[in-house]
Amino acid sequence: MENISNGAASPGKPSDWTSIDWKVIMKFVGKVQMQIAKAEREKDFRRVAKLTRSLIRSWQARAWAVRKVTENRGKRSSGVDHELWDTTTKKWNAISKLNPKGYKALPLRRVYIPKANGKERPLGIPTMRDRAMQALFLLALEPAVECASDPNSYGFRKGRSTHDARSQLFATLSQKASAGWVLDADIKGFFDNINHDWLLNNVRMDRVTLHKWLKGGVVDAGQLLSTIDGTPQGGIISPTLANITLNGLETGLMQFLREKLGTKKATQSKVNLVRYADDFVVSGSSKELLETIVQPWIVEFLRERGLTLSKEKTRIVHIDQGFDFLGWNFRKYGGKLLIKPNRKNVQALYGKAKDIIAESLSKPTEILIKRLSPVLKGWAMYHRGVVAKQTFTKVDHLIYWRLMRWGLRRHPRKTAGWVYEHYWKQCGSRKRFAGLQDDPFGGDERIPLPLYSLADMKIVRHIKVKGDYNPFHPDWVEYGEKLRVQRMGSTIWITQRSQMWLEQNGKCALCQQEIDIAEENMDDHHIVYRQLGGSDALSNRVLLHPICHRRVHALGLEVTKPVPSTGDLNLTKRSRVMQPVEAE
Repeated sequence: MENISNGAASPGKPSDWTSIDWKVIMKFVGKVQMQIAKAEREKDFRRVAKLTRSLIRSWQARAWAVRKVTENRGKRSSGVDHELWDTTTKKWNAISKLNPKGYKALPLRRVYIPKANGKERPLGIPTMRDRAMQALFLLALEPAVECASDPNSYGFRKGRSTHDARSQLFATLSQKASAGWVLDADIKGFFDNINHDWLLNNVRMDRVTLHKWLKGGVVDAGQLLSTIDGTPQGGIISPTLANITLNGLETGLMQFLREKLGTKKATQSKVNLVRYADDFVVSGSSKELLETIVQPWIVEFLRERGLTLSKEKTRIVHIDQGFDFLGWNFRKYGGKLLIKPNRKNVQALYGKAKDIIAESLSKPTEILIKRLSPVLKGWAMYHRGVVAKQTFTKVDHLIYWRLMRWGLRRHPRKTAGWVYEHYWKQCGSRKRFAGLQDDPFGGDERIPLPLYSLADMKIVRHIKVKGDYNPFHPDWVEYGEKLRVQRMGSTIWITQRSQMWLEQNGKCALCQQEIDIAEENMDDHHIVYRQLGGSDALSNRVLLHPICHRRVHALGLEVTKPVPSTGDLNLTKRSRVMQPVEAE
């Protein structure tokens, strides 16, 4: 793909921030990332280094890095220079500032955010330029790190989530013959204590730039303090550095057990490790095994990286006693594993709902509902794949009484019956706490705006990602498409596929043979891969037979949308996906 220069504007090239074609940018960056992942998997490290240099020097990657730091949640937080890139002119000028030559990182600005236990967590905020430089180097670093990551590591990785970690734990612990003991581990001050020398020796990126980020210092209460260890939690690249630090924890432990116990005994030990960021649990067949063999090896693994386990929070428990992980409680009842929202997580939600209701005493009911409903729905979505119906009903009941108290405080001279009749309106077959809103269909009368009810959330089982899935490698594009379709198997998605089937006259977009929609023997293919910036829009998707879908990816074919009148398809070789990229 042709690089975009920094010179004067010319036909087809952007002249300011608003004229940038982001589809072209995303496609360019995505292709190079796929090349890096392929070279890394083939252990062609010289080619990885060459592609990395090309990507970092490209105008497209610098533009994408600026966009990333000006559209994320931290875009309104400035560093020690108090500079924000909050206008299109500043964003456009910032692209030319991302030059590794002569780059010098500024100190971090220290702020403190409250933790659930009442303590405060230190957060280091880099300047906008430092954040953008980190985002730029991360574009090249992330595909290479993905190739070396542990199969059951799920934190800060593209295409993985806490729900995948939960599903893996269920698969590991749910059977009758599964391991009965669990090491529930906690690393003490993880981000603040990672050894800088270890990072500089093991992170495969420009050492000079990494050294500047790690040793840049921090300004706390007006004083400049040196940074001896750790990586800033406010840095964009910090989560990836954290994963690099703990990569090998799972694979290294399994290799150690095979060498110490032998392959057969290592298998019988039923040791499995599941990690999300710096939180991890290890299952084993006995308490002695976890105490005398597994935990000492983990302690030594962490010591080399400057880390230690927290004595207060690390414990070994039986699965019948249960343990908490990522907001859920895992416990066997009569030999059956049940995963439920843990008590701390439920209390946090109720506390937040309680505060929102208390702060809305003098505000209209509609404002209260619009603030509270997203909180309730987001929490229900997080827990919808576990045994949560009883918890949902209980929390709904608690919120009912909190709302009743809210109504009585607003109307101190009214009875509870009056408050109920006033605020709980008939919505369908039942009464719900509701305000009034304008009719979205243009009617003259205002219609009820009900508060979201947790009990309305349907339990949907999560489809777990494969352990060796790599979203940056071209061999996994087809699997990524299928996984996304499976996870989005909603009525809307099915309706869209039916519409595509009709547009294609019921024929496969590749072989032009019929697709039996009744048997749903069809695959949903993205013309422009999502890794390359493609969307889920109907204009970017076609239906293929599964075997044709495999052929498209195996041969690198590119399928375009059929012409509505004839159904003809255009096929071209997608060979340029794997072509090398030259630096600007």
